[in-house]
Amino acid sequence: MRRWATAVATALATSSLLAFGSPSWAVPSAPSSGTASAEFPEPPAVGEARAELAELTVAPEADVPGYSRAKFPHWIIQQGTCDTRETVLARDGEDVAQDGQCRATAGHWVSPYDGVTADAAAQLDVDHVVPLKEAWRSGAAEWSTQDRRVFANDLVHSQLVAVSARSNRAKADKDPARWQPPLADYRCTYGRAWVSVKHVYGLTIDTAERSALESMLATCS
Repeated sequence: MRRWATAVATALATSSLLAFGSPSWAVPSAPSSGTASAEFPEPPAVGEARAELAELTVAPEADVPGYSRAKFPHWIIQQGTCDTRETVLARDGEDVAQDGQCRATAGHWVSPYDGVTADAAAQLDVDHVVPLKEAWRSGAAEWSTQDRRVFANDLVHSQLVAVSARSNRAKADKDPARWQPPLADYRCTYGRAWVSVKHVYGLTIDTAERSALESMLATCS
C-alpha cells in the first residue's frame, strides 16, 4: 500500500525530526537539495499531478474512530528554538522579525487561499494542505506515531502553508470536494499540492475527491 522508499533520509538529516530516531519510512520524491525549501515547495507540474492522481487508490472514506491531533505530534523543533510553525511563518512572510525564542514579532503575510493580508502572526494559521484528520481517514490511522510526526511537520513537500486563520478554520478537515480556496487562481496550485502529498504518503482518495481534483487541475494553464 505504501509507496515510500528511503531516499528522503538525507533530506531529514538536517531536521530535528531525526532527533526522535530514524523514521520507519521515507518518501522518494524529496527535492534534490535534501533540505527544506526557503519558499513554499512547488508541487509537481500539472502533467505529473494528473499522472499521480491516476495512481492514487480510490476507496470509500470512513470516519475511522480514534482520531486525535495529539497522534500527529506538532509543532516540533526544526532548528535552534524554531519550531515548525515559526519556520513556516518566516518562510512565507516578508520582512519577518523574530525574538530570541524564534517567535515572529513583525512581518507581512498574504494568505494564498483568500488574499487576506496580515501584519501580525496571530492572524495566521499554518495549514496542513492535507488535513491531519483527512490523512487519518485515508490511511494514516495505520501509521506509527513517528510516521505521523513526520507528516505533520513536513517542510520538504507542499504540505504546510501560512494562511489566514479565517480560511483555515473554514476549511477545517474538508477535502477538495467540500472546500477549495476562495481565490480561484490558487486552485491549480492547491490541487497539485493535495495530489502530491497524497501520492507521496500513499493516502487514498474517494470518488468525489478525485472528481474535484480533476476539475481543479483543469484550471491549470
